[in-house]
Amino acid sequence: MRRSNINTLSLSIIVLLSWFAIVLQFDLTLINRQLPLLQSIAKFFSYFTILTNILVATALSFILFSPGSSYGRFFSSAKVLTATTVYIIVVGAVYNVVLRPLATPQGLNWLANELLHLVVPLMTVLYWICFVDKKTLKWSDMWPWLLYPLAYFCITLFAGAYGATYPYPFIDVTQLGYSRVLINCLGVAALFIGLSLLMIALGKIPRSKKNN
Repeated sequence: MRRSNINTLSLSIIVLLSWFAIVLQFDLTLINRQLPLLQSIAKFFSYFTILTNILVATALSFILFSPGSSYGRFFSSAKVLTATTVYIIVVGAVYNVVLRPLATPQGLNWLANELLHLVVPLMTVLYWICFVDKKTLKWSDMWPWLLYPLAYFCITLFAGAYGATYPYPFIDVTQLGYSRVLINCLGVAALFIGLSLLMIALGKIPRSKKNN
């Protein structure tokens, strides 16, 4: 199916801003690092925010530049795009509700921070609303979507147990203990599940209206 000009423009803007924000944050991380180089790079890629923005940028890049390839078709599917959108919504929600009061970045750090946590999530949601064919979504699609955040939390806790830095205060076992961290993780899991169900439900609205 031929993509509309506004669809292409929207993809282009999100791809440009997401890659720009990722590269900018990476450069700032290295410039302002207080750890050895390899540790700084490892810490950069330990953030769910960074990994998820990379996922958004990669997915939409394939859709924009190579829609007919196997990766382009994979990332273009409603299931994958909806899952990706759920992930980036969680990035924005957790940061703006829980983490924003904990730091006040300035200058280029502020720009990168706002792009990663606010602009890219909002634009991805708008793209999903306007251009993703959501009618094919099923309730059972939700369960595979949870594998990515589950793997992230398991790897993060495992790495933390062996000396790695915990990227977020709400999963810092050294400060909170495993019981509290587990409760926090369950709360985030509930957010993933709730958002997934909501977006699947929204995808069913056009179909139910059409059938009435």
